[in-house]
Amino acid sequence: MEPLLQTLEAWPVAAALRRSEVLYLLVNAAHILGIGLLIGAIATLDLRVLGVFHHAPLSALGPPLVRVAAAGLGLALATGSLLFSVRPADYAANPAFLTKLGLVLAGLLNVLALHLNPGWGRALTGEGIGMTVRLAATLSLLVWVSALLAGRWIAFLE
Repeated sequence: MEPLLQTLEAWPVAAALRRSEVLYLLVNAAHILGIGLLIGAIATLDLRVLGVFHHAPLSALGPPLVRVAAAGLGLALATGSLLFSVRPADYAANPAFLTKLGLVLAGLLNVLALHLNPGWGRALTGEGIGMTVRLAATLSLLVWVSALLAGRWIAFLE
């Protein structure tokens, strides 16, 4: 694993990020934007599933919020990978970083399980929101907010 991390750290893009405060700042800001889009869309959708914003139909809110969350996730993953490349050995040894990765994986598995659940399709067509969908929304809120907190914790364990 160490040779792979050293190769990643020697990558010209990683070196450019380390040398340029402006480039690092822009990538970091884009990472925060991605996280904001992801968490904002997910929280809004999960809260709607749990009964908040009940006047807004899930069929209208659901599809665009899922697309915004996916775009935010893509941006966060791309920029997060770039930020990781700056100090990969340090991040790979950081328990908060590893916790964040585990929580992101748990969040993605929850999304996959939700989208495979026939109750999600029924909820989107207005047939009612079942208990398994509500449970997935609750878990989603807990996992994604925990991932956000773990991400903030990274800097305190360096």
